[in-house]
Amino acid sequence: MNMLLLALSLLVGTGLLALLCARRPKLSGVLGASGLVGGAFLGLLAALSVLLGAKTLSLSWTWQVPAGHFALNLDPLAAFFVLPICLLAILAAVYATGYLKDHSPAGAVGPHWFFLNLMVATMILVVVAANAVLFLMAWEGMTLSSFFLVAFEHRQKEVREAAWTYLVVAHLGLMLLLAFFLSAGGLCGGFDFADFRSLEPLPTLTAALLLVAGIGGFGVKAGLFPLHVWLPDAHPAAPSHVSALMSGVLVKVGIYGILRICGFLPALLPQAGIALMALGGVGALYGIAMANFQRDIKRALAYSTIENVGIVFLGLGLGLYAKAQGQTLLAFLGLAGALLHIWNHALFKGLLFLGAGSVLHATSTRDMDRLGGLLKKMPWTGAMVIGGSLAISALPPFNGLVSEWLIYLGLLGNGIQTGGFIGLLPLLMVGILGLIGALAVVAFTRLCGIVLLGAPRSEAALHAHEASASMLGPMAILLSLCLLIGLFPHRAVALLASPLEQLLPGSREPLADILSRLSQFGRWNALIWMSLGLFAALLFWLRRHRPLRQGGTWGCGFAFLSSRIEYTGEGYAELAQSHLVPPSLGPEVQRKPLRAIFPRVSRLAQQSPDPVLIRLFLPGVGKIAERCVRLRWLQQGKLQVYLLYIFMACALLMVWSVLAGKGLL
Repeated sequence: MNMLLLALSLLVGTGLLALLCARRPKLSGVLGASGLVGGAFLGLLAALSVLLGAKTLSLSWTWQVPAGHFALNLDPLAAFFVLPICLLAILAAVYATGYLKDHSPAGAVGPHWFFLNLMVATMILVVVAANAVLFLMAWEGMTLSSFFLVAFEHRQKEVREAAWTYLVVAHLGLMLLLAFFLSAGGLCGGFDFADFRSLEPLPTLTAALLLVAGIGGFGVKAGLFPLHVWLPDAHPAAPSHVSALMSGVLVKVGIYGILRICGFLPALLPQAGIALMALGGVGALYGIAMANFQRDIKRALAYSTIENVGIVFLGLGLGLYAKAQGQTLLAFLGLAGALLHIWNHALFKGLLFLGAGSVLHATSTRDMDRLGGLLKKMPWTGAMVIGGSLAISALPPFNGLVSEWLIYLGLLGNGIQTGGFIGLLPLLMVGILGLIGALAVVAFTRLCGIVLLGAPRSEAALHAHEASASMLGPMAILLSLCLLIGLFPHRAVALLASPLEQLLPGSREPLADILSRLSQFGRWNALIWMSLGLFAALLFWLRRHRPLRQGGTWGCGFAFLSSRIEYTGEGYAELAQSHLVPPSLGPEVQRKPLRAIFPRVSRLAQQSPDPVLIRLFLPGVGKIAERCVRLRWLQQGKLQVYLLYIFMACALLMVWSVLAGKGLL
């Protein structure tokens, strides 16, 4: 625990120093990056010691803040989330040194490092907090620091709009969390998480309302459909290493919160499991469908985050439901698949966002239809993006297949054992998960093909350059970890033994059997990898020893080849758009009608705004704003009136406290 406290102190302290040295960008960058690497490394060691030792570290200090004390608890579940936070933070810090080099204006670098270090520190504090007041303070610190990071390029209008959307939606979620914790604390008589164990015997309706408030509040941060509306705009707006952290680990903090509150309300596990399964399946399908229609590569990755969060909730819902039904093996499969997918997603989504950042750094554009041919200009970045795309598409021999395979097994087993009408839901989710996998392959072959292959579609793509070593190194480490988990999945799942035992007592029994199966799974992945290596070596030998003939590429009858006859991202996804996705989710197409047999000017464009944001969230917020305008008469602009408001509020509070003290309220 001392190591964890030192990590938090180092993160905050070096962040403040970087802020104070903002006028000297190089010094502030060194301070911020070194502090982030050092603090995150100490946090990584603390988390590993808990996971490997299956122990719990606690700390409690009294303080003067009402309704609580400074209480920390690093148990296996908290350590499970601290580990990817710290690992990705270290790699993001190294990457940022190259990404932010020569950034203009230079004075913005110091504040950026301050908020980046603060965001990592508050994420760790949220996960280890054992008191509701401390938790909410850390949660708000995490929200505000990430808001300023999203608004880093605030001179751009779309960045400001994305940051404000994120802030507004995050605070709507905070209102639900305040309702949950205030209600839970009032019912339990205390605000320590240990006191919340007494919520178990609550009436069903009261417990259900608490569960809905908790899932709603944490689901906003997690990007759970349909509470995801901030995510598709915020991730593209933020710097790429911040996008990697937000997508890889910040959304997982919301998943952590839902796991915690489900532990406080065990009587509602069947209902919570079914709800999370349904929301996860629908959200995953929605996210990957929308990813296929995005021209912005970072926006496509953001929608893919919604998909993968949905897959995690699908596994968690299965685990909670099977646990309530006494199906220990199936609950183990669901929870193990979900937890492993949390780690896997942090790795391959962090890799892909860093790869997208390298592309943006080299070309100054995120529009895939203005890219192309980058594999020749940026071979190392391109190879790593392809590897990350294979991993996120759940293709062997990478890690994404392992976690989804566990969830598949759990869904099939639960559907068969449960039977009846209820058993149809997990079986339906098997089909949905298969469709999600197919759309994921379309989305990432589209991304790799349009961005990396073909001919450059713009001058920026034509003159692109490879990323620096400080940017390539973190991507190489993440790709290596994706491959290692694919080759040795039993080692990764063995690290989950302690958090699984905490979530599912008695899970040690099926663990040995699953580990033996995963060991065989890893050997098959290793065989696939060796086969691919031999095939690549054969191709290399043939290229070296057989004469090559050069000729023009067949251009479907076009005499002069150019980038204008290549597939666009929209054209590549047109088949999926027409036959697999509901029209309500399809893009908005704008075309100029043809007026003659040989028209001189023609125009075809399409946009893919988020339907939930455009059709549900913004109209609702607009109606609330219209009603709030009617209260502007309260804003008189006179000091005397405001003092009167304060006096009236104090008087009402005094009356309320007196009546409450006499037991009249």
